[in-house]
Amino acid sequence: MPFSPTDEQAAALEAFRSGGHLAIQAGAGTGKTSTLVFLAEQMPVRRGRYLAFNRAIALDAAARFPSTVQCKTAHSLAYAALGHLFRGRLNSPRRPGWRIGQDLGLHTPARIGQVGLMPATLSNAALRTVTRFCQSADPELAHHHVPYVRGVDDEEGHAEVADLILPYAVKAWADLHDPQGGMVRFEHDHYLKMWALTEPALPGDFLLLDEAQDTNPVLEQIVLAQKERTQIVMVGDSAQAIYGWRGARDVMTRFAGHHLTLTRSFRFGPALAIEANRWLTLAGAPIRLSGAPDVPTTVGCGSGRPDAVLCRTNVGAMTEVLSLIASGTATALVGGGDSLRALAWAARDLIEGRRTHHPELVLFTTWAALRDYAEHDPAGSDLQPFANLIDEHGPDAILQAVDRLVPETDTQVTVSTAHKAKGRQWARVRIASDFTPPADTDELDAQGQPVPKPVDEAEARLAYVAVTRARRHLDPTGLAWISQHPDNPAALATCAPARGSSPAR
Repeated sequence: MPFSPTDEQAAALEAFRSGGHLAIQAGAGTGKTSTLVFLAEQMPVRRGRYLAFNRAIALDAAARFPSTVQCKTAHSLAYAALGHLFRGRLNSPRRPGWRIGQDLGLHTPARIGQVGLMPATLSNAALRTVTRFCQSADPELAHHHVPYVRGVDDEEGHAEVADLILPYAVKAWADLHDPQGGMVRFEHDHYLKMWALTEPALPGDFLLLDEAQDTNPVLEQIVLAQKERTQIVMVGDSAQAIYGWRGARDVMTRFAGHHLTLTRSFRFGPALAIEANRWLTLAGAPIRLSGAPDVPTTVGCGSGRPDAVLCRTNVGAMTEVLSLIASGTATALVGGGDSLRALAWAARDLIEGRRTHHPELVLFTTWAALRDYAEHDPAGSDLQPFANLIDEHGPDAILQAVDRLVPETDTQVTVSTAHKAKGRQWARVRIASDFTPPADTDELDAQGQPVPKPVDEAEARLAYVAVTRARRHLDPTGLAWISQHPDNPAALATCAPARGSSPAR
């Protein structure tokens, strides 16, 4: 069928023709890729590049864009430029961080204040320092790249940790520059950073940056350096900026260009648009969505088996996998079960009296120590669900469940975290129960009940991503608490009998 642009897409074309820099806020399901393809097709004499979030998106885009647009990831450009020199190191076997730390010279424990840090903890911190540097736009390793370690939360203590760790991180970074091999396992982000430091020039009349709301500073630096030589078009959804915890940031909102929006969703109907707008409001997002009136999407609790269950955490995903497999349901897990398997192995080591090298649990010498920390230390509350799950089912049951996972092509229900679900869609989606409400404050309302804390914007963005993965039916059970929360926009009800729109006749 011929492409019939909406008014918003037509406005984007007019702005694109002007040659000025653009930032396009494209809500969930609003056809951002179709819009970019439309722009490129209408300007056939101009040649450009499309930078994709990952390889799968780049391959899909290459099949849709005209031949005048080269569709790549930043990593593929960096690999062609210099990453190929390290291809031998990229294929090296995985090695535990503590062993790499030993090779770097981290052999003995250290004490910072009252906290003892084992060599494995120091090794992981050194490697994470290099990772944070590679994600940054900085030209050199510095103290602020050293991460905080669990138990050392004050600035003075962190400064001591940084003084200790930084020389080993510098040694690791130097080791990575040898194409013939070295102590540190070479990763794709390493050659991307090396390429960025060469200040590369990207030829072409325009540069399209997809998923701009989750751009690492190193990629932002590469893109913005092209401003004087090519037209830059950033496209993304600020409300889907959910990777800040790993160094990404939204580069669209402060980008000096003409700002446009795409707000008509083609994925779902008006009922789900109402649900999406609830979370967009809570996230402080700059757009609101309208649904396609001819798409019969419904919203309500229950209503049969879903095609996908979306969870807040890996522990929540583990819980859903165990429940579904126990019921005899063929279950797939987006991204596979490696992360769950690693957590179960780590728990089994601690239960059986062995130390673990899992980065999240490396500070604990016994399972009892982890349980005590999770139950009594406020900083360990995030480990409580994991500890409860292990105590209830045992690590062996989790390992057995992971082994029974099936490919997505053979599944009845797919389980995913909301983070890994971004960019995906299913006909019927259920929101899992680990999307917990904000904690209570000490304040009481008129009925004498505790007043909850405000909804965190980052959590609202994640909820928005989760609810907008559905095309035909959304079961928002795990987010039902919002209907009782003081922040709930317009006192909308979340869980009720399915509501929706009938298809246009």
